[in-house]
Amino acid sequence: MEKVKSFFYDKKQQVVLFSSTAIALYGYDQGMMSLINTNQDYLKTMGIAEEDPQVGVIVSVYYLGCAIGAVLFSLLADKRGRKPALFGCLTVASLGNLIMFLAGIGNTPGARIVMYIGRVVMGLGVGGVDSVVPIYSSELSSDDARGKAMAQEFQWNIFGLNVAFALNLLVTIHLGKTNQWAWRIPIIAMQIYPVGLLLFIERLPESPRWFIFHEREEDAKKSLQFISGEDKVDDELKELIESHEQESEGGTVGYIDMLTPGHAQFHPTMVTIMGQVNQALTGYGAISVYGPQIFELLGYDTRTSEYLTQGNYVSYFILMTFAWLLIDATGRRQIMLAGSATMIVCFGLLTLFGWLASDADKYGIPVQAVAIPGIVSLFVATGAFGIGWLATPWLIPTEIFPTTARAQGTAISVIVWGFMNFVVTLMTPILFNNLKYILFLVFAGTNLFAGAWTYFYQPETGGRPFEDNIEFFEKAGEQGTWRVGKVADGKFKKMPYPKGEDGESQPLLARVQDQIG
Repeated sequence: MEKVKSFFYDKKQQVVLFSSTAIALYGYDQGMMSLINTNQDYLKTMGIAEEDPQVGVIVSVYYLGCAIGAVLFSLLADKRGRKPALFGCLTVASLGNLIMFLAGIGNTPGARIVMYIGRVVMGLGVGGVDSVVPIYSSELSSDDARGKAMAQEFQWNIFGLNVAFALNLLVTIHLGKTNQWAWRIPIIAMQIYPVGLLLFIERLPESPRWFIFHEREEDAKKSLQFISGEDKVDDELKELIESHEQESEGGTVGYIDMLTPGHAQFHPTMVTIMGQVNQALTGYGAISVYGPQIFELLGYDTRTSEYLTQGNYVSYFILMTFAWLLIDATGRRQIMLAGSATMIVCFGLLTLFGWLASDADKYGIPVQAVAIPGIVSLFVATGAFGIGWLATPWLIPTEIFPTTARAQGTAISVIVWGFMNFVVTLMTPILFNNLKYILFLVFAGTNLFAGAWTYFYQPETGGRPFEDNIEFFEKAGEQGTWRVGKVADGKFKKMPYPKGEDGESQPLLARVQDQIG
């Protein structure tokens, strides 16, 4: 009798669960710090006022740590393996979190310095996680399911965000903003993620592609048997060896090479960089941090605004289901373009509603008449970002680089993400306090830019083997253009949809049903 492929035997399912929980670390930090920053005991312990720029600096140095951690752990992932690198990431993240928890406890001196150190150390670990997990996950996923796996993992990012904000809100309501445990409990509760993952990591397989890259064919075969069983091992091993031989023709690739115009990896590196730049330009990083203030701008009191922010996060998590249903059915380009278009409309409406709310008394407009459509617009914008832009800029770098450059390419993605979030985190309070609702109009414009760049220069990488995506960049070099529509007669503007039994391309509904299955 054939063994039932339950979770206990399905290593790919276990990898997705592990990767999802690891990615949730970043989401948890977002939700964790959003209310800690307003805790009066925290501010007193750090020796700063609520309006002090150092409130934002303490948050933002984490992203600099992420950028450094991405480089260090991507190098470790290439040299020692994906699993050892992940073990190191999680250990460092756990240590950084513990340092944050201990900052100023028992009135010990130097609390602010200790908090800075904790933020940077935790950033090192989480940056490593964000760099290595996408590589690991994509190398163990099939070509037609890489997007689904990544989107499911990033849905757990939002789960982490929800858990942290809910816990923060719960302890704040019951303990108050003057109690130190109202900010220490959410910090130390984060330990469940790295500690739990460290206990689970031994059950997981190493990447067969990494073994082949290091000419360890026997280990690669054992890993494939561990993942898939005996049936298809020989064929899969042969494909990996052939793929490695093709990818290795270009030799080893360094970071300087990838940033050198004219090098074969310069074009995919620029696509990677612009993906993360455009993700930041969608504006959602600012929206997620300043959700309560935005609802206050629409006319609600502080506590109601906090509840509405939690509601937005719950909606965000639910709507992310459409990301993993659509990303492998319609493609990366389509959902990114649809996401930008939706956010342009929503931010335009939020500009209007913000203006009306600021002058509601003057024009005799009931608060709810403006606030409710404003809430709907913000909820829809959040969902559009999650479906179109949350996971895709992280997924694409794992699909466009050869094995010799995949870890470096993903690390560059994290570095740019870290730098852009550092800038956004520092600039948002300044922009928000000075521009108010006009900030939404700025985001409508930046989404227009992000959508235009995606339309002209972002190739569709879904549904193709790694080797076919690399072919796009080779042909672009031969034809002397980066315009997707002009490379290979526009072949890479759409996914290579699978054919049905009658030879016709599968309709969208059938492809979505395949994803559900």
